[in-house]
Amino acid sequence: VEERPLTGEQKDRIAEVRRVSEARLAEREILHQSSRRKATDLEALDKLEAEYRRDRERIVSERDRKIDEARKG
Repeated sequence: VEERPLTGEQKDRIAEVRRVSEARLAEREILHQSSRRKATDLEALDKLEAEYRRDRERIVSERDRKIDEARKG
């Protein structure tokens, strides 16, 4: 497998994907913390934690996929 250096355009695209992903993760963290404060029982808290983990995994997976696409050109 031959690796070529990234073009300026690819680097810009990757940086943008990372910025958007970090913003989405930060937004999700804020919403999660707010929801945690409102949770009234352990079951609701467990559900919130599971949703938060799934959302983070989805955002990270999407970020990685977009970075791979940018690298391929």
